This record gives sequence, structure tokens and C-alpha cells, in this order.
Amino acid sequence: MHYDAETRTLKHNPFKALVAPRPIGWVSALSASGQLNLSPYSFFNGVGDSPEMVMFSSFGRKDALTFAEEGGEFVCSLATFDLKDGMNQSSAPLPRGESEFDFAGLATAPSRKVRPPRVADAPAALECQWLQTIPLVPAGGGEAAYFMVIGQVVSMYIDDRFVTPEGRVDTGAMRPIMRGGYFDYFTVESENRFEMRRPAGGGDMPKR
Repeated sequence: MHYDAETRTLKHNPFKALVAPRPIGWVSALSASGQLNLSPYSFFNGVGDSPEMVMFSSFGRKDALTFAEEGGEFVCSLATFDLKDGMNQSSAPLPRGESEFDFAGLATAPSRKVRPPRVADAPAALECQWLQTIPLVPAGGGEAAYFMVIGQVVSMYIDDRFVTPEGRVDTGAMRPIMRGGYFDYFTVESENRFEMRRPAGGGDMPKR
């Protein structure tokens, strides 16, 4: 089978089911006037580690994007299985300036180096300085529907319970959730973890 926008040989677009599972960027940001927004983005990922950078992509110029630009900062809290309902509630289309934290019954915790707070019960969070917003203009030209926000991580919060004696983070123990296609989500579990080492001489990327 081949699928594209012209043929549409499936009833539902398979794209999000194939680019999956995707980590969720649970983004909190403050506007220039101090209004607080919290929104989950499944088009989210790390884009570099020297220095550490992340991106999230917004359909339209929503509050998380505009607040990150206005305040110059944002925080990505880790969405986990225990917080899945609050994460989902925070995606509600509330009026600008109405707090998703309050709507979803989520507590805030102060960040260390940026003004926007993190989700207090999240086991990890990335504090970011906004770098740039890139309109994702399609190949044929025209108006961009999506806007990619790139931020540099300036501090990381990690719950000490999930740091091993060897100094590694036990990702699976935190049970992060990831997005699939349609209404599907997946969890990451420690028992599903496996390790592989790169072939010797297989590249010049630094080992981290």
C-alpha cells in the first residue's frame, strides 16, 4: 500500500501512527504581563546536546508559543502515566490568560533559572531559554500552518528518586507517556529497556 494526500487509500491519515511514539513536551510559559500557560505538544523532541536544545511545534500561534516569545523562556515538564489525566485536561482550548494549571488541578513549583514554573508533580523538567521560532512553510509555498519553537536548556530538574547510584536517570521508572496516532498513547517501562553499544569506529560522535 502507498498513501499520500492525493490518493487517501486509508480512512484515517496514518502519519502520526508512523512517526510514533513521540515524547510529549508539556510546555509552561509566561506572557510579558505574567499570564501563565500550560500546554502539551506531541511534536516535541531534543534537537542537540552540545548545548542541549529542544523544540516543540505548534499548529497556529497558540499561547505557549506567543508566551515563550514574549517572556523569552519556557519549561518542558515530563508527562507521565500518573499525570496523564492532568496532561490531557491541560490541552483544553481555554481563553488566553486562563490558567491550565488551575483548570487541570495541577500544582506549580518554582523553576531554578527561568520564570515559568514547572508542574510540581512531574519527576523531571527542562528549563529553557527561547531561541527562535521558525514558520514551517510547505514545499509549494504559502502560509505556514505550524511554527517550530527552539529553546536552549539552561537547567534540568530531576526527582532524586529516579537517579541511580551510578548517576544515571532511570527513565522507565518515571513511566513517561508518549503519543501515537489517533487517540493512542504509550508508556515507557523499565522492564522494556535494552542497551546496545555502537560499533567501534562507527562515527565520531561523543559518547555521553
